Amino acid sequence: MLYSKLVEIYEALSANTKRLEKTKILADFLKDLHESDKEVLYLMLGQIYPEYSEKKIGVSHQLAIKALAKATATNEKEIVKEWKNIGDIGKVAEKLIKTKKQSTLDSHVLTTEKILNNLRKLPELEGKGSVEKKLSLIVELLTSASSLETKYLIRTLIEDLRIGIQDSTIKEALSQAFFDKDKEATKIIESALDKSNDLAVVFKIAKKGRLKELEKVSIEIGKPIKVMLAQKVKNIHEGFEALGKPVAIEYKYDGFRLLIHKKDDNVTLFTRRLENATKQFPEVVLYVKEYVKGDSFMLDAEIVGYDKKTKEYQPFQAISQRIKRKHDIEKLKNELPVEINVFDIVYYNGKSLINEPFEKRTAILKKIIKNHPYKIIAAKQIITKDEKKAEEFYKKALKDNQEGVMMKKLQAVYQPGKRVGHMLKIKPEERDLDLIIIGAEYGKGKRVGWLSSFILACYDNGKYLEIGKVGTGIKEKTEQGVSFDELTKKLKLYIIEEHGREVRIKPKLVVSVTYQEIQKSPTYSSGFALRFPRFTALRPDRNPSDIATLSEVKKDYEKQKRNWRYG
Repeated sequence: MLYSKLVEIYEALSANTKRLEKTKILADFLKDLHESDKEVLYLMLGQIYPEYSEKKIGVSHQLAIKALAKATATNEKEIVKEWKNIGDIGKVAEKLIKTKKQSTLDSHVLTTEKILNNLRKLPELEGKGSVEKKLSLIVELLTSASSLETKYLIRTLIEDLRIGIQDSTIKEALSQAFFDKDKEATKIIESALDKSNDLAVVFKIAKKGRLKELEKVSIEIGKPIKVMLAQKVKNIHEGFEALGKPVAIEYKYDGFRLLIHKKDDNVTLFTRRLENATKQFPEVVLYVKEYVKGDSFMLDAEIVGYDKKTKEYQPFQAISQRIKRKHDIEKLKNELPVEINVFDIVYYNGKSLINEPFEKRTAILKKIIKNHPYKIIAAKQIITKDEKKAEEFYKKALKDNQEGVMMKKLQAVYQPGKRVGHMLKIKPEERDLDLIIIGAEYGKGKRVGWLSSFILACYDNGKYLEIGKVGTGIKEKTEQGVSFDELTKKLKLYIIEEHGREVRIKPKLVVSVTYQEIQKSPTYSSGFALRFPRFTALRPDRNPSDIATLSEVKKDYEKQKRNWRYG
């Protein structure tokens, strides 16, 4: 397929802000797309492989600038200057190609197949000479591209496509293209996408109109799925009102989520961001092999740190550095030991369990796990309709240094990637939110050279909406905790625009903040502002889509309003 044809679709989608129009554009494109070109859909999402794949493009802004400089015989400093003026490196690339004499560039017809072929070689290149090889592959594409193609090619490289496509648009477009907007078909498509995390696979089946085959799409060992997420309630009583009686109540562990896959003798660990964390936790692999019965399974678990001497559970921050560490694994394993707390099972011995009730899934868990405290245990749980017993269990969870409790409906199925109303979390009244950083300012005085005053955002229907700025709670010295220097180094990888001291940042880094109250605000795009927000933790285990939604912020605002008014 010609890349120019795909770029036409990018342009049409970018030019339309209305969801219905975007859906129609995408549906028409899907109708015309030949089955043999199905992998073009990865490019439509700004990717080169299915979402579950560990292989990412992995090109920094710096490398993209080097490639653009080489392809256009332009000084890198000039490109950076233009970038700061325009604020979009893709538009800089488009402008450069337009103004360069054609004699300096090759003129070839660029295909999507060629783009995928070159970009898929990038993650494979490591070690000495790999940067030059990557540059060569990128430059080859840039010198064959038109100005408009270059804009989207550069944006694809830095994983910032900017065409306003979200999961719900794709699902609706597939339904519109092949099932005449049938509501039941939309649900089946959504379920198939949640289980497979592979748009090309779902497209291939949908294009043939095989709804029953889409219903058969199942989770597979070795392919991570998005985890099911909980909603918040204020207290135990509210939880019972929402779920009925009896319910399962479990500890809400202050750790990080892992999906544990086992097939025969192979154990693979995935974070909720679908990243492979097997090498970081060799002891988890050993515990699973030794203490869990079964030839194949997929477990949903929380990994919690504990103090080696006192055996007391530690907060998430104590073990967060283990998640992405590539070196000193054995040393960290001994210094920061972990316990696996398994609370759900979604696949067992060749069969998916996601449509089975939680009551049945939790019964299977208890049978197959041999509890070994400080190594692996089935999550602490009671099943009760007694509010007094539930309150006692809640207090015990807090005494054991955990965040609170989860309340779960016994008849509920497992819904990958959904924030569901049949699984509820209850924590002490402290007001806190998981949000994402989308901007910052370079500091002055003793903070010069560091990013500071970080702009926070919540999530709403594919958009990140500003809700305030945070600067307190971050340390000036790394040994004291998460520092300005550490945050600056992490965020510089995701800067997509610079205007003077202000920078716009790709929504990648999730943080936890506490706040005094939520106020209405015309200043921020969410319509709300956090009063006295304070940074408490980096959350590398969280997805950008896992952060607080605008509807949750509204609920918290209304609840605090009621509490203030009536005490």
